[in-house]
Amino acid sequence: MNRTKSLLLCFLGIAIFINTAIAQQKTTAQKVDELLKKMTLAEKIGQLNQYNGDWEATGPITADVGSKLDAIRRGEVGSVLNIIGVAHTRKFQEAAMQSRLRIPLIFGQDVIHGYSVTFPIPLAEAASWDMEAIEKSARIAATEAAAGGVQWTFAPMVDIARDPRWGRVMEGAGEDPYLGSLIATARVHGFQGKGLGNLDAVMACAKHFAAYGAAIGGRDYNSVDMSLRNLWEFYLPPFKAAADAGAATFMNSFNDLNGVPASANRYLMRDILKGKWGFKGFVVSDWGSIGEMINHGYVKDNYEAAEAAINAGSDMDMESRSYIKNLAKLVADKKVSVATIDEAVRRILTKKFELGLFEDAYRFNNAEREKRMINTAAHIEAARDVARKSIVLLKNDKQLLPLSKDLGTIALIGPLAKSKKEMKGFWSLDVGDEKEIVSLYEGMELAAPKTKLLYAPGCDITDTSKAGFDEAYKAAMQADVVVMAMGERPDMTGEAKSRSNIHLPGVQEDLIKAVMASGKPVVVLLMSGRPMVFNYTADHVPAILYTWWLGNQAGNAMADVLYGNYNPGAKLPITFPRTEGQIPIYYNHLNTGRPAHGDNDVNYTSAYIDLPNSPKFAFGHGLSYSTFKYSNLKLSKKTMLKTEAITVSFDLQNSGKYAGEEVAQLYLRDMVSQPVRPVKELKGFQKVMLQPGETKTITFTIDKNKLSFYNEALEWITQPGEFKLMIGSASDDIRLEDSFLLN
Repeated sequence: MNRTKSLLLCFLGIAIFINTAIAQQKTTAQKVDELLKKMTLAEKIGQLNQYNGDWEATGPITADVGSKLDAIRRGEVGSVLNIIGVAHTRKFQEAAMQSRLRIPLIFGQDVIHGYSVTFPIPLAEAASWDMEAIEKSARIAATEAAAGGVQWTFAPMVDIARDPRWGRVMEGAGEDPYLGSLIATARVHGFQGKGLGNLDAVMACAKHFAAYGAAIGGRDYNSVDMSLRNLWEFYLPPFKAAADAGAATFMNSFNDLNGVPASANRYLMRDILKGKWGFKGFVVSDWGSIGEMINHGYVKDNYEAAEAAINAGSDMDMESRSYIKNLAKLVADKKVSVATIDEAVRRILTKKFELGLFEDAYRFNNAEREKRMINTAAHIEAARDVARKSIVLLKNDKQLLPLSKDLGTIALIGPLAKSKKEMKGFWSLDVGDEKEIVSLYEGMELAAPKTKLLYAPGCDITDTSKAGFDEAYKAAMQADVVVMAMGERPDMTGEAKSRSNIHLPGVQEDLIKAVMASGKPVVVLLMSGRPMVFNYTADHVPAILYTWWLGNQAGNAMADVLYGNYNPGAKLPITFPRTEGQIPIYYNHLNTGRPAHGDNDVNYTSAYIDLPNSPKFAFGHGLSYSTFKYSNLKLSKKTMLKTEAITVSFDLQNSGKYAGEEVAQLYLRDMVSQPVRPVKELKGFQKVMLQPGETKTITFTIDKNKLSFYNEALEWITQPGEFKLMIGSASDDIRLEDSFLLN
């Protein structure tokens, strides 16, 4: 009898083991389907609802924390944003674990350029043209955010921006779709690491879908009106790159596109993203954007807004409350099918399973890991490295830079010379201590302790008063060299921070003029989130560094460049206009029937009679303390078939006395095409480190894909004909040219 019992128990154990193994082998899709069958309609709708937590938001704070926790317990919330820190997120996750089906929450946060350790703003990182550094920045941001209880970042922003008046230009990669696509890929890979489910990975969110950067007048949230060919040619490629890189989520844009708000744009979400591109993740609205379709005049109320958005493919409603209040009635009224809701819920649940939240809802709530993984020495050093790689040397007459560490006295002048918190820029989180931020003053003190620093602010950022000019002038007169820290406030760029006047604010250029009158050598550092207009400075100051907002290690990075510990190699990812009247201005424009040949050609050509056509600083511009010689251009063949490729090679030599990096850029022009093509298009670049006197042979490959484009029917085509090939140091600094034929 005992033996029989033992055998029965043995067989029972084996059966349990086999059943458990089979259960563990279920695919994510099977697990999602099983859970969906258990869910009520109300619980499904809850998964499509995202609430803000109790921290600062990008919209009005809605409802109190207690009522939100009650809603979570009822299964009415699928995600929460603006909740960070493991203690904080655990409190909300515990509420989710009290719901009937114990479906965990996803915690989202705008981790735009760092979590605790803040990196340069994205536009600054784009200036590095360094994909490895950009990916590393996102990787560290993800590691820290995940350790802080976050599983989802609302980044990268991949909008192409040709208008520096638009405040959110600081959040993207500039004006070029080729460069922007590579950066989108790097940032998605950085955020998501080795894949969702790893404890150092967060879901990336490609935003804002689509064409948000083309808002009319550069005014945030404004309408966008463009041809579909322009959309596909310039604005969609970075989104396609993000999708191909495996971005877990997409976010709608606030704008309407050709009269249809993006949050209800079936063409964008159903036809392109989920259809043609086969996107398997989910789409979230931007803050309140579904409800804002009422203001657009597209729908009359939140009931119609919910109907339009869910049917068009918007899966999650961020803070408009349109879904939670109206979807059940829309189903009852047969205006939205349960299948449509199931599809959206399935996409969201899939990501929760992939994140491992059903296995352990608290796996991102480890206090010891939070303490250990945030603000590490390695992260701080990486932030310093990315920051100095992002600094653009705009001008360096008579090789004023780098400065000697043996200088007796430097006058450090300007409203941003001792600033700390401002160094983090817009879209930074209040995580960490302000003491961890290095000001320019502190960075220079550490880099050259023998040099005496005389400090005078001169004016505030937006001052109209010149009362501090005299003190600044006296400091300059006592110094060997003057370093000036000028620019915007961080809250002058970013969301809802569009400006019609992008000149250097206040009386800062007047202060620069006053200091220049001292006759002393002057170096100006410009800190901003966008291209600014600073014509006097550009024309008269001998040395100019564009430092953007560089993050926690800003002061050390700027000092590294000032004193030559690091040789700048960054290049502008966006065009700098001479004045607002040139905007929008970008390098890859069409030629027109009456093109101007040079800035003085104004006789019945496409030109201004009171202003040169050329920008103040062109796309791709950026100097080095060294010089680089381009020579010996060779093409493997002068004629290619569509099935072939051409190899282009040339020699790049460091002809200066400093080791440094050069970003060699390849541009192409289709000389005759229908429809017409831009005057030049970036199709390749290489960032190369060279020692003084060193020469390397650089090679590019040109294939059919680099020569193809969309025609009027949105077909991806390649037309035979002549192509001009240009290689240089910037879009307006072409060193080598040739041409080839495509048959």
